[in-house]
Amino acid sequence: MLRIMSAPDLEMAQDKTITEFSDYLTHEKGASFHTVKNYLHDLAEFYQYLLQFQTVLLTGEGQIKLDRLNPLVLRSYLSLIAQKNSPSSVARKLSCLKSFLKFCIKKGKMTQNPAHTIHSPKVPKRIPKFLNVDEIFSLLDAPHTQDFKGYRDKAVLESLYSSGLRVSELVGLNLEDIDLNTRLVKVKGKGNKERIVPIGKKAISCIETYLELRPSVSKKEESQAVFLNARGGRLTVRSIQRIVDCAITQCGLSKEVTPHVLRHTFATHLLNSGADLRSIQELLGHTSLSTTQKYTHLNLDQLTKVYDQSHPKA
Repeated sequence: MLRIMSAPDLEMAQDKTITEFSDYLTHEKGASFHTVKNYLHDLAEFYQYLLQFQTVLLTGEGQIKLDRLNPLVLRSYLSLIAQKNSPSSVARKLSCLKSFLKFCIKKGKMTQNPAHTIHSPKVPKRIPKFLNVDEIFSLLDAPHTQDFKGYRDKAVLESLYSSGLRVSELVGLNLEDIDLNTRLVKVKGKGNKERIVPIGKKAISCIETYLELRPSVSKKEESQAVFLNARGGRLTVRSIQRIVDCAITQCGLSKEVTPHVLRHTFATHLLNSGADLRSIQELLGHTSLSTTQKYTHLNLDQLTKVYDQSHPKA
């Protein structure tokens, strides 16, 4: 079985073409740090597979013999990782390989894409997890607003739910991105695409209160970041997860909640209140409407209400 890769393995996998692909993603495609990191991890795993089972496809210097890759090799690799990975993970790794090999063709390093004929595994559709209105209100009221940390945590939670931001978008917010008067936030999403989203009055109020306390911990080098930790540094994605975990414990919810669940909750509540999919798509920053359509799940009460109002024989 393909062993789990460690940090040294990732360094070993720095085939010259993989390094060029990393630069391409960062500078030409404008991919986010997390996207590049995940792609490189998947390619490093593929490289490790070649190192263990397909050494004939590597040169003496450890470079991949791209012209020797074929669908059989790729299928063998995907079959191996499918033993301990979900279909969605396998699909992501295949997508990564296709993008990498397409880049190699673009650079003239190979003439055909051996992954072109390989179909992605069927990924089961899952209804996004979300909180009902009572649960989200309980979560938002959980932080004890007695000090800097409490006011900051409340502002973080209110912002996530009020605007449906990705956690990476929230931690990347700078002071210049928030207009408190117009209640608008400029967000840099996936692929460095910018969008403007509204933010609710309650969230604005919490942010204003937090900003009054913010100078007590801010440092010059991190002065632009909106949300800071106690040492004055920009909050991280992991820090936001800890804030959510703490709020869940304080309000006594027995659900597993991530910052992304608050984004799902934002979209679900908008849809349930009559917002159209196109508007929700714009607010969430989805490139494709099909991505937004996963929020079209409705609860039984709403289904019954729609049925009663619409069916002639209801």
